[in-house]
Amino acid sequence: MSDPVRRQLLRLGTLAAAAAPLARASGAAAAGRGGPRFPDAWFPVTDHGAVGDGVTDCTAAVRAAVHACHRAGGGHVLIPAGLWATGPIHLLSGVDLHVAEGATVLFSTDPSAYLPVVRTRWQGVEVFNYSPMIYAFGQHGIAVTGRGTLDAQSDNAHWWPWKGSGQYGWEPGMPHERTDWATLEQWGAQGVPLTERVLGAGHYLRPSFIQPYMCADVLIEGVTLRNSAFWNVHPVLSRDIVVRDVRVECEGPNSDGCNPDSCENVIIERVTFATHDDCIAIKSGRDQDGRRVGVPSRHIRIRDCVYLSGGAAVAIGSEMSGGVSDVVAQRLRLPFDADLGEASVASVLVVKSTPTRGGYVRDIRVTDVDVPAWTYVPFEVTFQYAGDTGGATPAEVTGLSAARWSVRGPCEYPVRVRARPEAPVSEVTLDRLVFDEAAQDILLQSVTGLTVRQVTVNGVAQEGSS
Repeated sequence: MSDPVRRQLLRLGTLAAAAAPLARASGAAAAGRGGPRFPDAWFPVTDHGAVGDGVTDCTAAVRAAVHACHRAGGGHVLIPAGLWATGPIHLLSGVDLHVAEGATVLFSTDPSAYLPVVRTRWQGVEVFNYSPMIYAFGQHGIAVTGRGTLDAQSDNAHWWPWKGSGQYGWEPGMPHERTDWATLEQWGAQGVPLTERVLGAGHYLRPSFIQPYMCADVLIEGVTLRNSAFWNVHPVLSRDIVVRDVRVECEGPNSDGCNPDSCENVIIERVTFATHDDCIAIKSGRDQDGRRVGVPSRHIRIRDCVYLSGGAAVAIGSEMSGGVSDVVAQRLRLPFDADLGEASVASVLVVKSTPTRGGYVRDIRVTDVDVPAWTYVPFEVTFQYAGDTGGATPAEVTGLSAARWSVRGPCEYPVRVRARPEAPVSEVTLDRLVFDEAAQDILLQSVTGLTVRQVTVNGVAQEGSS
């Protein structure tokens, strides 16, 4: 961990401990209590000139309400029922952005609205880029709550074409992100100082939807997120985070549902995902830049979530050069929904990396999984992921456990682990797993310390412990 990052995290810890009642005790105990609490003080955006007609720009009014709430010692910034057009919302300590039932926040699709640039992380590499739609930097005791809707309004005419894919509205001659992403990858690989990594205006890296950056004691609860430009809930270098009773709806490119990125003490519960990319993807930085920052993701609890569409229900990586450990996912449901345009969810658990990304994945447990729908490979570990910009060693992967899975829909491989002889995956436990319609047998390459208990594939019991 670099000294500036370490100092910032230590500072946040001191602030959080000293800021009662806005912030509770740190660590898993705080997350177990359900996140931050706020004074019963309300700051309606309408008191600051906001008009809920879906046309009037409410950016200044929302900003004024956030600042008033913060100055008063904390409370709730209320967005009442109606349609509210706005640019980015930057939260401050002690502020709960409460989006009431019947309210829809419509975020601007004009990239210039998301300037000036802010410090962010884009696919695991730090950069100054467009502000996320909802952003906080170095704050504590913050929340986004309510039964309303946050709509980034991205589509094949706004934000998504920057992907550079005809599937998302891009046509030859239109700008795309590939050049900027190649530049950022090189900056990270070459150790270019962060202050010199500035994109934003005239560049094409899409912003995340909700991003607390170097924050402590964060709650995201109840809201529906729609049509994100990029990743949806993306906490970075933050701790004590609760994401609860949220619904994520987006079939755009890179529409990951929730990506804890170098974060500690995270609870994700009762969230419904209908995405195109991974539903939950746990990350910790990419290649050299991830190792430079050197902050792992750890102590993450996932429970009672529903996965309607997407890549993996739970993915580790591929940007995980800072390490990932102690992840427990329980009671996951992957139902079949014929009304969705996506073909269910590709995997339950995926650990993915490049051959030489480095880092580690330790102690991952996924239990009590119900899958009546199609999946491609329910349990997968692969080092064949693309996008490496240099390194010397593969990731260390050890301590993977799957227990009590009922996979009744069709799949290709029930379990597929493809490791290299020089870096085997170790201590894998498969316990009480049922796969009813697998096209292939279990495939294990370079696995040590394998334990198999009561695993059946197409009604045939698999070999026991080894």
